[in-house]
Amino acid sequence: MSEWLKVKASDGHELNVYVTRPEEEPIGAIVLVQEIFGVNRHIRHVADEYAKDGFVVVAPALFDRYERGVELKYEGEDAKRAGEFWKKLNPETALLDIAAAYEVARGVGRGIGVLGFCYGGLMSWLTATRGETLKMQPSCCVGYYPGGIGKYATEEPSCPVMLHFGDADSHIGKDQIDAVRQAHPEVEIYVYKGAGHAFNRDVDPNTHHATSAALARKRTLEFLKTHVA
Repeated sequence: MSEWLKVKASDGHELNVYVTRPEEEPIGAIVLVQEIFGVNRHIRHVADEYAKDGFVVVAPALFDRYERGVELKYEGEDAKRAGEFWKKLNPETALLDIAAAYEVARGVGRGIGVLGFCYGGLMSWLTATRGETLKMQPSCCVGYYPGGIGKYATEEPSCPVMLHFGDADSHIGKDQIDAVRQAHPEVEIYVYKGAGHAFNRDVDPNTHHATSAALARKRTLEFLKTHVA
């Protein structure tokens, strides 16, 4: 079962969150943080698939601060618009919106994981390192190809973290991965041979790397079940 809800961030901003629930009693909750294309059909599908695994999944619409109802595709004018939205995104206000979604997840009464892709992957890391200031204490955080993470590599996570990278990612250099490894040897980092940026995006043949996506999801699901369920 899925629905859109309206929630309010601590600064008064009202945003939409996509919520999907399992058919049976939930084993935990996930806050799912979008790419720079909005809470589009692909992100909702990712949420629905984790609901089938037993989680209540809550995905905040980060773009609502700039324009409501944004759902972008991955080419042409939509890709250009995604880049424009990315320039507007502010990690500090994005964390407020994630915290609002976290409150919905808290209502499940079980452990909470944070899972993000691309920009959302970076925000998952920042939730792990800064979430306590906004009353978030996730059980674990998972980030897929978190662009720009090198800038924040020395920040201290407050929970177990798993990160996924492609070794052919043109957006994230090896130096960023190494920065996290050096600062946090306890963080589970996986690098997938032959995978580029957005390798999990199965609706985009230009980026999808099926074998890497399947292995990363298997690892992520085990990690979430270990720490959240």
